[in-house]
Amino acid sequence: MNTSNRSHGMTESKRGCPSRTKRPGRASGDAIIGDSRGMKFLKAKLDKIALVNAPVLIGGESGTGKELVAMALHGQSPRADRPFKAINCAALPSTLIQSELFGHEKGAFTDACNLKKGLFEIADGGTIFLDEIGDLPLELQVILLRVLEEEKIRRVGGTEDIEIDVRIVAATHIDLERAVAEGGFREDLFYRLNILELILPPLRERGEDIDLLADHFLAVHAGKNANSGLRYGIQTRQLMRNYSWPGNVRELINRIQRAAVMAEETTIKPADLGLERREYRRMANTLKGAREEAERIATIQALRRAGNQVAAAARELGTSRVTVYRLIEKYGIEI
Repeated sequence: MNTSNRSHGMTESKRGCPSRTKRPGRASGDAIIGDSRGMKFLKAKLDKIALVNAPVLIGGESGTGKELVAMALHGQSPRADRPFKAINCAALPSTLIQSELFGHEKGAFTDACNLKKGLFEIADGGTIFLDEIGDLPLELQVILLRVLEEEKIRRVGGTEDIEIDVRIVAATHIDLERAVAEGGFREDLFYRLNILELILPPLRERGEDIDLLADHFLAVHAGKNANSGLRYGIQTRQLMRNYSWPGNVRELINRIQRAAVMAEETTIKPADLGLERREYRRMANTLKGAREEAERIATIQALRRAGNQVAAAARELGTSRVTVYRLIEKYGIEI
């Protein structure tokens, strides 16, 4: 949206409202932890997208860190010194979302005792993050499309348009193209939001990152609980690498936070994470499955260290190039 020299009004959100104001410039790509191939690709793409003043659609399963990526986009953009506002479109009833996003005039409805600026006005000059955009009611999708096209908003009960300058970053865990086909999401809005796209990989596809993430969040939460001497046992690390993490990074954080409080020894055990040994056996399923997972990870790591050169990876693994090619095909490894 166009840059303007207008003043940028700021108001405090109502207590309990699912919108958040972030300090500008705090998050960057460096805050996104991960050295796996998928995360390296994501960071490289984010570096380019951050500098472009166009809408971004972030996809990925729940708990993969979409808001962190949105904050990084803002923090690396020319808008970094302006507000970052976030709202979960699924967390408010449809009767309140319009007022929350676009504000309302005094007397617009029964409880409108004062004029209220919406998040678009508050975020003027900065970035607004619309999480779970797929849950936005159809009538509000029409209004949002108009805002994107005209760069103007109108408060509920108002008669005048207000020019705004914001970058919209939206996120969803659902398939919006399918929602469009089923009539639950406007096709024109989908294409307007999906000019640039980032897809976050689930944690189960980031095996190389689990130790990094686990160590980082343990340092954070153990420090908060004055228990900085905590460490993971070998069995616990193996369990974390083999667990499927259906709740993604959010689940990992929650379990580590639990362990930082519940651990009675300096070594974190599976039970401290709420993951018992029987659950590990269920995830590994069989000895064959555990061996195949170890084989897959070893192949990926050798290829990454060798810069995806098959011959060099084969030498490191002590096998032939033919075997490495077979493993690449077997496990669907991208090179």
